[in-house]
Amino acid sequence: MQEPDVKRHMVELPGGSFRMGSEDFYPEERPVREATVEGFWIDRHPVTVAEFRRFVKATGYVTAAERAPEAADYPDADPDLLVPGSLVFHPTEGPVDLEDDRNWWAWVPRADWRHPEGNVSTVGGRERHPVTHVAYADAAAYAEWAGKSLPTEAEWEYAARGGLERAVFTWGDEFAPRGRMMANTWQGEFPWQNLLLDRYERTSPVETYRPNGYGLYDMAGNVWEWTQDWFETPNGGSCCAPQRAPEPFPRRVIKGGSHLCAPNYCLRYRPAARQGEAIDTSTSHIGFRCVVR
Repeated sequence: MQEPDVKRHMVELPGGSFRMGSEDFYPEERPVREATVEGFWIDRHPVTVAEFRRFVKATGYVTAAERAPEAADYPDADPDLLVPGSLVFHPTEGPVDLEDDRNWWAWVPRADWRHPEGNVSTVGGRERHPVTHVAYADAAAYAEWAGKSLPTEAEWEYAARGGLERAVFTWGDEFAPRGRMMANTWQGEFPWQNLLLDRYERTSPVETYRPNGYGLYDMAGNVWEWTQDWFETPNGGSCCAPQRAPEPFPRRVIKGGSHLCAPNYCLRYRPAARQGEAIDTSTSHIGFRCVVR
């Protein structure tokens, strides 16, 4: 039995079947297949900084980014970098090789959920933004504390579609209907030219943009979101999840795209889009939301 307030700020979705995936964009989204989910509740928006702070205050939890990596797990790493920290995006000064994510991702000591750009930054004024710099275990720990779970990939995509089963985006087929930005994404040439047509250089407050047909916010852009499914695909790998973990590190599926997704590099702010992220990795563009089954 859930506590009375567990489902506060959640939306109840009926079970159903839908066409999952896409044949029109990236290989890892194929094939389109029939998927069925039971009814469940899902958070109306990604877990915020304020919500995560309450969890940490109640439990004393320390995230992966706040702990030094184990040297044995990174035998080729510079020992000076084996300190608490996380991956932070930095725009480049001009066009770069899009095959090498080291051009824009940097390991920043002391970067964590409290210090999104490093220890000189804070989350002051960003309490309603999605929490970032959370590894998979951090998201799972929060979910357990809250009496919830992380969604499966099918649950997440079913919710993101908002009843528009064959639409490209969570809101329809047109990226910016009547010139209106519908999600926090990258406009311009990634990773150097951000036109800021949506007004946000990094994350944006949750519920800034219109909800989808199920009343859910930020199911596209803003931050990628963890799901509980393992990432397996015979058709392709990852484009925009930083490749930092040694090969043995398993990956989970992340969904939804982020504020760093751009058509010239990562047009993945779509329900069908998916990426694999190493479970030990945290970044400045990954968060999560929870479900109750």
